Amino acid sequence: MAKAKQRQLSADEQQILEHLQVRLLTSPKDKARCDELILEHHYLHDATLVGEQLRYAATYKGRWLALATWSGASFHLKARDEFIGWDAQQCRRRLPLLANNSRLLVLPECHYPNLISRFMKLMLGRLSQDWLERWGHPLALVETFVDPQLYQGTAYKVSGWSHLGKTAGWKRDADDFYVKHDTPKQIWVRELVKNARVKLRAAQLPPEWARVEEQARVRCTQTVKELRSLMESLRVQLPEFRRAQALGYPLAGMICLIVMALASGARQGPDDLAQFADTLTNPQLRALGFRQDQRTGRHRCPKKTTFTRVLAQVNAEVLQRLLLDWQRRLTGPIQDGLVIVDGKKMRHGGVEMVNAANGQGLYLGGVITQTKSNEIPAARQLLKTIDLVNKVVLSDALHTQVETAQQILFEQGGDFLLTVKGNQPNLQTTLQHLFEQQVFSPTGCGAASSAQARTQSGSIGDSFSASSGSDSQPSGFSGSTFGGATGDPS
Repeated sequence: MAKAKQRQLSADEQQILEHLQVRLLTSPKDKARCDELILEHHYLHDATLVGEQLRYAATYKGRWLALATWSGASFHLKARDEFIGWDAQQCRRRLPLLANNSRLLVLPECHYPNLISRFMKLMLGRLSQDWLERWGHPLALVETFVDPQLYQGTAYKVSGWSHLGKTAGWKRDADDFYVKHDTPKQIWVRELVKNARVKLRAAQLPPEWARVEEQARVRCTQTVKELRSLMESLRVQLPEFRRAQALGYPLAGMICLIVMALASGARQGPDDLAQFADTLTNPQLRALGFRQDQRTGRHRCPKKTTFTRVLAQVNAEVLQRLLLDWQRRLTGPIQDGLVIVDGKKMRHGGVEMVNAANGQGLYLGGVITQTKSNEIPAARQLLKTIDLVNKVVLSDALHTQVETAQQILFEQGGDFLLTVKGNQPNLQTTLQHLFEQQVFSPTGCGAASSAQARTQSGSIGDSFSASSGSDSQPSGFSGSTFGGATGDPS
């Protein structure tokens, strides 16, 4: 069969292609006009955009010839995700680096040859930079869908897009609901950067893309089924402090939600917890026992005030015991010789807290610092609840205190490794001299070695006397010797 001859462009058509301009629509008036034209002339008659978005117009001498809108990429797209090769967590954190060409429209009486491919080339050449200026990050890859019953995707093919297959025939109807529509669409993608998919699935993103991952919204990575044993324990043993009429969010479900949030990386108090809760699906909210909204059929999501009230009034001692017991059931006995003590100020909670963890990062307990006090007595209170026999306690210079060391060594049978800094000058100087003067014998025998050892033993005892009263900072040793009287710094 003879190949059809390509029609030659007229002089006017050639003039349009050569002088075609792509304009980013930024004013409310232009955006509204764009949406109105899409509603009127696009076959979907829908101009809805989701997430980050941009609108463009192809113009010639000020006249609008074609329109394109871009929005956030699809959450779940099997063919695209397999093409990139990233895992589910990478997809969740890095998805903003993708955008979807949600609408492409040539306006009536403007169907000039090669217009759409010229429009696409100019638009893709600036899209990533425009996205960076508007949304604070560039783009790596773009996607779109084509209805094969109406179009063949020719405009995308000639513009360098790749056809990956078809969708499964579902559309998103709400945040976490999908509706079967039985009209699968073609999936087309195009890399805006060379080897974009390789970079998207790499262990680390390029520096110019890394900000997207750092700002990724924390989402739930655990199933409620995994926390079912914790929920049962909480229902039975954690006393409810609220009236039955107000229990739209049962305490067991709230505590499980907080545990899920912390395990997923939420760290900034009630605001962060409320944002995390907003990412939960309807089945997850239902499994946590939250009340259903009879009007919408959706299960309600707790807000900041609910988290604030629960955190302020829940029985902290009972809750900590239940969480530690649950952690032991999950992990079993773990032989770990470290107890790491660290104090943190909760920026959004208005309190300071001293926590302990072992060398594998498992939580060992925490104590809130009392008003008009500091971390030092709180740390001693916390250590009393932990078995320190044959363990080494690590802490920063704030806890380099005689009484703390006595408690660890003599009362609880542990050892310690405490930091000494420049705000303890006498102690630091004494320790430096001890290490400079001490002779270490490979054999451990000989009269000279024994005499040296006796001399060093006396020096160690004198060293703490030398530091007595020399440092007024809370982190300095106080008292004449390890056996001398001590007290908490004021």
